[in-house]
Amino acid sequence: MTATDIKVLVVDDEPAIRRLLRVGLSTEGYAIREAATGREAIERIAEALPDLVILDLGLPDLSGQELLQKWRAEALVLPIVILSSRTDEAGIVAALENGADDYVTKPFGMKELAARLRVALRHKLQQQGEKPIFQTGELSVDLVKRIVRLGEQEVKLSPKEYDILRILVQHAGKVLTHQFLMKQVWGASADVQYLRVYVRQLRQKIERVPDQPQYITTETGVGYRLREAE
Repeated sequence: MTATDIKVLVVDDEPAIRRLLRVGLSTEGYAIREAATGREAIERIAEALPDLVILDLGLPDLSGQELLQKWRAEALVLPIVILSSRTDEAGIVAALENGADDYVTKPFGMKELAARLRVALRHKLQQQGEKPIFQTGELSVDLVKRIVRLGEQEVKLSPKEYDILRILVQHAGKVLTHQFLMKQVWGASADVQYLRVYVRQLRQKIERVPDQPQYITTETGVGYRLREAE
């Protein structure tokens, strides 16, 4: 699928934002359709299913959260990248928990947004199942043999550290919320401090400079993101 084949639905009530996205993404070759309200977005999707949705959380009629819940309840399979204010951490977390694939905060750069769209689309186009070996930079993870290496050196991880890294690998490039990671690793509600401790320990082992991580990055107030495969 080339960029010219990719249909993007932009859902935002601000004409200036819609125009910015229309101009910026059209130059990248995307085919853009627009909706200014939640109800209009529902109509657009009923007319023709897009390949990806860019969704503003603050719509005048239905909220972005309501749209996310509706579409996921209908088992609508398409990537959704949300637009949000930088200060709305709770809204971002709720949207990700409701099924959004990623987010970009306003004001945003077109390069950052385009990168997020590429990651979301890649996840959609990936074949089911995991590749046996994940590689990004010097970090490699063999998901079959459960072997982690940094360069040529094998890295010894505890079972919990490996579980966290494996889940990040399975969703590489996407932000994972604290709640999602804790549920996957511990199976029930746990103190987020446990997760922070394990991520800190993990960084000590896989990052060359743990205080300046290049593999596991923090999305403040939201969760963590693993650099995507190369």
